[in-house]
Amino acid sequence: MDIRPGDLADPRIVALLRHHYDKCHEVTPKCSAHVFTLEKLAAPGIDFWAAWDGETLLGTGAMKPLDATHGEVKSMHTADAARRRGVGSALLRHIIATSRARGLTRLSLETGSFGYFEPAVALYKSHGFEECPPFGDYKPDPNSVFLTLAL
Repeated sequence: MDIRPGDLADPRIVALLRHHYDKCHEVTPKCSAHVFTLEKLAAPGIDFWAAWDGETLLGTGAMKPLDATHGEVKSMHTADAARRRGVGSALLRHIIATSRARGLTRLSLETGSFGYFEPAVALYKSHGFEECPPFGDYKPDPNSVFLTLAL
């Protein structure tokens, strides 16, 4: 598996991110979906990576700096055909290591609080993330789980 900066103009990446965006909006109540659009992922300061097996896209992940010491994990998604192969863990370890190397001392994230998102919550918790109150601009929402990890 090769994890490298993702090209937001690559049609394979665009298709996977569109699927992720559409699925999040399909399963999440309207005002509770916080998934990034392609435009938000392309904003200055956002680090975006893609995991590959040769020419096959396995998954994506991003980190948005919130301030000089705190970052937010965004756009974690594994292609359906690559699930249960450790892609999410590899991307998350990459995001954690890169964030640590940049001097961040905390990573946080928001994900859904219901069935579809249970595997994601389990993944984050298996890497040491713990539930926390809303952070940044988030507000309390019964459809969200907020997690954080001290680096």
